[in-house]
Amino acid sequence: MRVARSFTLAAVFAASLTSTLPAVQPDEVLDDPALEARAREISEGLRCLVCRNESIDESNASLARDLRLLVRERLEAGDTDEEVVDFIVERYGEFVLLNPQADGWNWLLWGAGPLMGLIALGLGLGYLRGRSRAEAQAEAGLSDAEQARLRELLDGDSR
Repeated sequence: MRVARSFTLAAVFAASLTSTLPAVQPDEVLDDPALEARAREISEGLRCLVCRNESIDESNASLARDLRLLVRERLEAGDTDEEVVDFIVERYGEFVLLNPQADGWNWLLWGAGPLMGLIALGLGLGYLRGRSRAEAQAEAGLSDAEQARLRELLDGDSR
């Protein structure tokens, strides 16, 4: 029983370690440690187009491998980090960035959520303010016929 529990804990621990390891293959690693460090930093900011919310550094997809190799090729060709990212964004679109830039049309996307929240807050406050200013409806009393019927019913219960 104890051995099985220890084995299960070890397996869970090992699985948690392997899920966060980079997917970079040994044949992809550059000889220059400085270039490899730059490649890893760039790769961590690029989204795998197959896996969606994984960086290309974490993904085992073949497209992610191709992008990792492309990053390394561009770095070996002498491109700066910005030039490499710009090249890949130009090729695949801004969706490839895990953290999109907040400029141009993206301002609309970045600002839409807070703007809708402010509009909803304004509408809610306007509704509540209008309800508090509304005149209270006067309660209509019973008509003479209703009062007579009520007296009749009450008198009938007391007998």
